Amino acid sequence: MLTTALVVTYPVGIWFGLTHFSARTVSLWILAALVPAAIFRFRRARREDLSAALRIPLVIGLVVLAGALTDDRRFVLAMPVLINLALLVTFAHSLRGVPMIERFARMQEPEPLAPAQVAHCRQVTWVWIGLFALNGGIAALLASREAWVDLWAAYNGGVAYALMGALFAGEYVVRQARFRKYGSGLHDRLLSRIFPPRQDPR
Repeated sequence: MLTTALVVTYPVGIWFGLTHFSARTVSLWILAALVPAAIFRFRRARREDLSAALRIPLVIGLVVLAGALTDDRRFVLAMPVLINLALLVTFAHSLRGVPMIERFARMQEPEPLAPAQVAHCRQVTWVWIGLFALNGGIAALLASREAWVDLWAAYNGGVAYALMGALFAGEYVVRQARFRKYGSGLHDRLLSRIFPPRQDPR
C-alpha cells in the first residue's frame, strides 16, 4: 500500500518541492528515498532477477543525479517519462512470450483461456503499449517548459492514472462481456447479471 501511495502521489510531491525549493534540493530528496528502496529490492531479488529489479531505479537515479549536479529541474521532471518508457518496454517484451495482459487474465479467470481470449489479450497489450507511449510523450512535452510544471503535476498525478484506470476497468468489462467467464468475486457476480453466462461459451 505504501509503495502504491508513493507511486501515485510522487508528482504532487515533486511539484510542491520545485515550487518551494531548488531542483538540486528536490533531486537530493529523491535520491535519499530511491537509494534505500533500491538496496531493499537488491536484497530481495533473486540473482537471475537482479538486472530487471535494478534497471529502473538505476536509470532514474542517474537522471536525478544529473538534476542534482546541474540544478536543472528538467531532469527531475523526466521521471514519469522514464517510468512510462520502462512499462512500454516491459509490455512490448512480453509479446515475445506470454503477453502481460494475458498473465493478468490468467490470474482472474477460473478456467484456462480459450484461443480467442488469448488473441484478445495480445491485442489489449498493444493498446497498453500505445497508452504508455502517449503518457510518456505528454510527460516529456510538459517537462520541456518550466512554466508548465503545474500542468505536469496535474497530468502525471491525475490524468495519466485516470486513463490507466479507465483502460484497465474498460478492458475487463469488455472481456467479460465478450467471453462471459466469471469467477466468484463481487465484480464477477455483478457483471454476470448484466452479461449472463452463455450455455455454450465460445
